[in-house]
Amino acid sequence: MNNQKQQKPTLTGQRFKTRKRDEKERFDPTQFQESIVQGLNQTGSDLEAVAKFLDASGAKLDYRRYAETLFDILVAGGMLAPGGTLSDDMTPRFFFCAGFNKLIRRYKYLEKGFEEEIKKLLLFLKGFTESERNKLAMLTGILLANGSISASILSSLFNENLVKEGVSAAFAVKLFKSWINEKDINSVAVSLRKVGMDNRLMELFPANKRSCEHFSKYFNEAGLKEISDFARNQQSIGARKELQKELQEQMARGDPIKEIIAFTRDEMKRAGLSEQAMIGMIWSSVMSSVEWNKKEELVTEQAIKHLKQYSPLLKAFTSQGLSEFSLLLKIQEYCYDNIHFMKAFQKIVVLLYKADVLSEEVILKWYTESHQTKGRSMFLEQMKKFVEWLKNAEEGKLSICCVCDPPTPWRD
Repeated sequence: MNNQKQQKPTLTGQRFKTRKRDEKERFDPTQFQESIVQGLNQTGSDLEAVAKFLDASGAKLDYRRYAETLFDILVAGGMLAPGGTLSDDMTPRFFFCAGFNKLIRRYKYLEKGFEEEIKKLLLFLKGFTESERNKLAMLTGILLANGSISASILSSLFNENLVKEGVSAAFAVKLFKSWINEKDINSVAVSLRKVGMDNRLMELFPANKRSCEHFSKYFNEAGLKEISDFARNQQSIGARKELQKELQEQMARGDPIKEIIAFTRDEMKRAGLSEQAMIGMIWSSVMSSVEWNKKEELVTEQAIKHLKQYSPLLKAFTSQGLSEFSLLLKIQEYCYDNIHFMKAFQKIVVLLYKADVLSEEVILKWYTESHQTKGRSMFLEQMKKFVEWLKNAEEGKLSICCVCDPPTPWRD
C-alpha cells in the first residue's frame, strides 16, 4: 500500500499581464478637480479661453465619469459637500455660461447630468450669498427659456427649509423675470404644464401663506403680474375641476336638485366664477352623469327625459343672456361631437325653451348670426321651422304648448 500523499493536479500555462490601459482607474474626483481648477485659473477671465480649455480637456479627462464634479466646479467653484454646504474657499464661478452649449454639443452625455446638477444646486441655495443666488436665478431662467433644461428642476425650490426662510420665493422672482425677458409668459406656461408644475407654484410659500391673495400680492409687487395672473388662472382651473367632479358625484347619488343648486351657488361665489363659466360646467356634469344609449333613435328620448329632470338646475344658472347663449353653444358642440345626438339638437333646444332655460331672443340670435361652424348646416336646417314659428308667433299671447299639438308647422 502506497502511503504517499497523492498530489493534487495543478493548472499550468502562460500568465498574461494586464495591460495598463485595461486596468480600472481609481475613482478620484479630487484629482479631477485639481486638473480642472488649475486650467481655469490659467485661463483667467478670458471666456473664449475657458471654452477652449473645457472643450479640449474632454479628450484627456473623463467627463462622463466625473460629470457631477465638473458641474460643481463650474458653478460652485469646487465639489459640494453633502447637505448643501460650501467650503469657505469656494467661489461660484458660473463658468458654464462660457462655451457651455458648445461643450454639451461635443459631449452629449453631459445634458442629463447638467439638469441633475441644477436640481442639486437649487437645494443648496442657502450656501450662496444673495448676489450669487441672483446670478444663478438669472442664468437658470435663461437656460429654461432656451430649453437647455426642463422646468422639473423647479421641484427643488419646494424644499421645506428653502420655502420657510423665503429663499424659494425670492429666487423664483429673479428666475421668472429672466425667463420672461428671454421669451414670454407663454413659454413659461407651456414648460410648467409639460412637467406638471403649473398647479404647484403656491408651494413656493409656507402653508400658512399658500393663498391666491398672498401669491398675487407678492409677485405683483415684484413686477411679475404675468406670473400672478397665470397662477390665479391655474387655481381657477383646479377649482373648476374639483367642483365639476363633486357635481357629478351628487348627480350620481341622486341628491335633490335644490341641494345641488344651493351647493353650486356657494361654490361659484367662493371660487369667484361667473355664471357664464358655471353653466358650461353644469351642462358637462349633467351630460356626464348618465350612460347614454348607443342607438340614435333611443338616445333622443333618453336625453329629453334626463334633461327635463335637470332643467331647474340649468334654469338657476341662466339668469343672464350671456349664460343662455353659452349654454346653447355648449349644446351645439356636444351634439356635434357625439354623433348619436346629431338629430337630437332641435328637440333639446325646444325642451329648454319650454322650461324657460333658453329665451326666444337668444335662440334667434344664435340662428341668425352667432352659431358655431360645427354641424352648422344640419342644426340650422333642424331649427328652421321652429325659428320661423318664433318669428311669427305673437309675443306673450301664443304659448309653445299650443303649437306643439299636431299639426304644428315646425314639428317633424
